[in-house]
Amino acid sequence: MPKGQGLQITAAAAAELGRQAAVAGTPGMMHLDLVDGSCERWVIRIRPGRLAGQPVARADGITLFAPSEQSDRLSALELDYRGDLSGGGFLVRTGRELRVCACGSAFGPADEPSPAGGTTTK
Repeated sequence: MPKGQGLQITAAAAAELGRQAAVAGTPGMMHLDLVDGSCERWVIRIRPGRLAGQPVARADGITLFAPSEQSDRLSALELDYRGDLSGGGFLVRTGRELRVCACGSAFGPADEPSPAGGTTTK
């Protein structure tokens, strides 16, 4: 796992990742990668298992893997999970200047033009 400030996982996200991994038959292992988004540059995609890549975060019995070439984009991000009676979803939070879409799972660099008018956060 990379040293320094990498991807952080909240307790709520770790619990949901653990639940999804267990249901999928890959206990303790989930895979995250970034795909092109429509409202912002990247959207997180989370799937069960290790698939490919390296471990980028560990919390509460879950290891999250990601492609090694995406580790710089994931640094200083926090993965959270919010759920309610109508459903739930993973959210991206950041400690650096990025644009995060209102959906919470898409983000992009603050210094690039937004494809759909995202909000810059710090």
